[in-house]
Amino acid sequence: MFGFYIALAVFLVVAILLLIFRITRLVNVVKGTGEETTSSSNNMNAVLMIVFMVLFFGLAGWYSWAHFDAYDPPVASEHGELTDKLFWRTMWITGIVFVVTNILLFVFSYKYRYNKNKRALFYPHNNKLEYLWTGVPAIVLTWLVISGWMAWDGIMSEAPEESEQIEIMGYQFAWSIRYGGMDNQVGDYDYRLIDAINTHGVDFSDRANFDDFMSNSLVIPKGKPVLLKIRARDVLHSVFIPHMRVKMDAVPGMPTQFWFVANKTTEEMRVEEGNPDFNYELACTEICGEGHFSMSKIVTVLEPEEYEKWKAEQKSWLSKNPSFMSQVPDNLKELAMVSAGINE
Repeated sequence: MFGFYIALAVFLVVAILLLIFRITRLVNVVKGTGEETTSSSNNMNAVLMIVFMVLFFGLAGWYSWAHFDAYDPPVASEHGELTDKLFWRTMWITGIVFVVTNILLFVFSYKYRYNKNKRALFYPHNNKLEYLWTGVPAIVLTWLVISGWMAWDGIMSEAPEESEQIEIMGYQFAWSIRYGGMDNQVGDYDYRLIDAINTHGVDFSDRANFDDFMSNSLVIPKGKPVLLKIRARDVLHSVFIPHMRVKMDAVPGMPTQFWFVANKTTEEMRVEEGNPDFNYELACTEICGEGHFSMSKIVTVLEPEEYEKWKAEQKSWLSKNPSFMSQVPDNLKELAMVSAGINE
């Protein structure tokens, strides 16, 4: 509320100053000194243009330098290096064009301000300039688009067969994670089977579900492809792992996926960052309601041997919820008990 009153006060002060400026100009017009006032006003505005330009670029440059690490976290995946390369290539090209064009805009506003002793130069057409400012941007943008498309095509290509399959389901307001088990195949689901316990709607007529297990955090191996099978149970969410450069929407009724290879374990990143408490994070970047902020999970990257040991220690969801054996077809019950590790 206090901030509202400050904003209102600033607005009123600016409005009063504008009114005073307007009244002063009208008084000068009545007195017959309007032309001198216009010239003085133009000179002042021209100088302020240069002042604004220096302050804007100075503050923008300082802020970017001072907070660079905050918006450019270290890369921890193979495709992330390519993504960053494309990003900075685009930033440098568009950034240089932005700076040059805006400097010219402010300088020209200063240099060509109103002066009654100057006459405007009529310059109707120049074919060379037309070709230059049409052809060069077209070539550069085509290059950027094609290189970006090629990178995206590689990232979104079919995941390798040996990929570790993990299902991530978003719902208000959390993530639920299901692993493909020892057969490394995430089983089928049916939204009609969702209830208070079977939150994923796991379909136990699919034998691939028998050894699947849940985890409270996302644990992945270093150096091995990981395929995230992404979906949403209610509204639109978005999977985001910033250090891995992983981002993909979770859309209700339309499963998506993203595969990647992590190349730095959590421990290696802690050493690199000099922070023993560092953890990778899985967050939601699609505002999905009042609890959006709570959609966060820790991501742990382990060496392959550690990961396999961790995975072998996990118990299947079916073994923790044996009452759901009733949903397994009779001809698959024996296989389900063996795969799920259920003892009679």
